[in-house]
Amino acid sequence: MGNLKNTNLVVSDLCLGTNAFGTAIDQAGANALLDCFAELGGDFIDTARSYGDWIPDAPPGASERAVGAWLKGRNRAEFRIATKGGFFDLRKGDWRNRVTPEDIAQDLDESLEHLGVEAIDLYWLHADNPQAPVGPIMDALIAQQTAGKIRYFGASNWTGERVSEAQDYAASIGHQGFAAIQPFWGLAVPNPEGAAAQGYGIYYDDALRRVHASGVTAIPYAGQSRGFFSKLAADGEAGLREDLKAMYLNDANRARLKAVQRVADRHECGLNEVVLAYLINQPHPTIPIIGASRPEQLVESAKAVTLKLAPNELAELEAS
Repeated sequence: MGNLKNTNLVVSDLCLGTNAFGTAIDQAGANALLDCFAELGGDFIDTARSYGDWIPDAPPGASERAVGAWLKGRNRAEFRIATKGGFFDLRKGDWRNRVTPEDIAQDLDESLEHLGVEAIDLYWLHADNPQAPVGPIMDALIAQQTAGKIRYFGASNWTGERVSEAQDYAASIGHQGFAAIQPFWGLAVPNPEGAAAQGYGIYYDDALRRVHASGVTAIPYAGQSRGFFSKLAADGEAGLREDLKAMYLNDANRARLKAVQRVADRHECGLNEVVLAYLINQPHPTIPIIGASRPEQLVESAKAVTLKLAPNELAELEAS
């Protein structure tokens, strides 16, 4: 646990993702997971205005509402809440690009209401509007920050080039700009077509690496690679679900599984611990978002925080 770089936010080494809360995971299940996460020392929670809106009969913002309901019984000051806006309006079938000052303002107000909080600690843009200049987008976020509705803001699913452009604009007006990036990133190398078909965004590439190395914290999603390595080791290729095959089954990951198994044997730990520790032990600040459907999965994931990997082991895991 420590400060999120260039902010005054003290956050845990893992962030809890909540995209299924309020839908596939009901309120009782969400409460159990959030209680367990808090007991493990977790205080960093990630949600989004759009989470749950793909279920027609779910309330708008189902995930945010579930997190907000749990927060009512807690000391708000003890938790850092991140949420996202500017995504498609799934409920209305509004597929236009909504990364505009007006849509950001609407989504933010709805998120504050769903969560029952006065301010969002870290507000993500859920997507980019590449056709729009970065200036008005950054100005809109800074205005919401000045109004006290958000404390810091970040970019999810932005290219490294666009983040750099936005950071240059922010610097030109004396502002720090994005405090963090949220890329699609984990140890497993995705198959681009399979990832795109399943709705995954921009993968952590060389341009995002440069942004990360410049001092912007990375808070990656899909950091556990959807359990790919553990499932491949347990069930073999024939036992993998078709979506996991399309997403991750390739020669690079066959080689990486062997490396994960070697490192796990060396440290006498589980494969999932190694996968998460790969991110936690990066040379630049990295806080992976984890998911779970049962508290015991959180307990297992939390073990990765104490697993120290040397630089040569990170290189070993990346060799393919």
